[in-house]
Amino acid sequence: MKPSVLLTGYRVMAYVTAVLLIALCLAMVGKYGWPVGTDVQRFGENATTAIGIAHGWLYMVYLVLALLITRLLRVPVGPMLLVLLAGTIPFGAFFAEHKVVQWFRAWNTAASGSAAGAAEETGSAHS
Repeated sequence: MKPSVLLTGYRVMAYVTAVLLIALCLAMVGKYGWPVGTDVQRFGENATTAIGIAHGWLYMVYLVLALLITRLLRVPVGPMLLVLLAGTIPFGAFFAEHKVVQWFRAWNTAASGSAAGAAEETGSAHS
């Protein structure tokens, strides 16, 4: 898989996971914040179930993509674990996504620089 495609997949799943987690928190307010039997409470209960299931399954996809991208970028174990756990903290995946994009840009710049340096050493040119 191309690194840019992997990054795009990770970014999409980070946003999806974050939005679903925020929606889940709002649904829980409806479920537990209103008297039992009210329309808002019933809506919150149904939404909590549906959003919770969706978030759980999609979080697994997020974990796989986050693991793949952080391994590609050779992120140390501590920051890697924080990126993996970011999908369980409301708004956390937004911050993790921003940081992973920064790491990717630095990695991509370094990879481009080393490829250009290797081309100069061998006398070949890349456009």
